[in-house]
Amino acid sequence: MVLQRIFALVLLLACIGLALMAWPYQAPFSYEPVGPRAFPLLMLGLMGISLLYMVFRPTPIKHSEDEPPLDRPTLIKIAVCTGLLLIFAGLFEPLGFVLSSILVGIPMARLYGGRWLPSIVIIVLMSIGLYVLFDKVMDVPLPLGLLDVLEN
Repeated sequence: MVLQRIFALVLLLACIGLALMAWPYQAPFSYEPVGPRAFPLLMLGLMGISLLYMVFRPTPIKHSEDEPPLDRPTLIKIAVCTGLLLIFAGLFEPLGFVLSSILVGIPMARLYGGRWLPSIVIIVLMSIGLYVLFDKVMDVPLPLGLLDVLEN
């Protein structure tokens, strides 16, 4: 219990240090309305709140089961997941955000036990929803790739 709290406190101090380093950053140009420092500060803030909870929580975290073994099937799943993320990075520009998210998201959902129909429906809706959220609502440009003909 004490080691968990010490670990959380050390990470919290690291978050505070990183936030202090990121706070004064000003980019000479910005194509996003919130600027380049908002994302790291938001992530560090959320992480800091979670770490504060870990430091002051009343009881220790107890796991009901042991950690999964690092056996062959687990290593294969990690390798496939890493490969899918690399494929996503490669397809992001040419195919665009929506298509690359769908093409990588469905196998990723299946990799973690999702059924075909719910995986397809949820991934398609999430891809379109995240595109609209980032590109239209938050004004963070995402590539459309092959779907560029739909814009305008």
